[in-house]
Amino acid sequence: MKELTEEILEFNKKRGWVRNTDARSLAISISLEASELLEHFQWRTPEEAIANDKQGIEEEAADVLIYLLQLANLLDIDLKEAAKKKIKKNAIKYPLPNK
Repeated sequence: MKELTEEILEFNKKRGWVRNTDARSLAISISLEASELLEHFQWRTPEEAIANDKQGIEEEAADVLIYLLQLANLLDIDLKEAAKKKIKKNAIKYPLPNK
């Protein structure tokens, strides 16, 4: 992910897109892009959405990831480690049902 993050940062730098890269702006952008992702599923079954516009879904998912990687970089968050910690926390919060 580090290599991808560096590629994104370089891409933005070359285009002068570094002024709106504060934590607030990036968090807003993640939310907006996630909403755009949801639009592909609105009023459709998941199967219809995927069949009709998988490319659009892929692009919006990529936009979410791009902004998330920028936010993680800015805040010095290791997303892989954060995800592992969250999975452990969720395992305690939501234990397996007794059988």
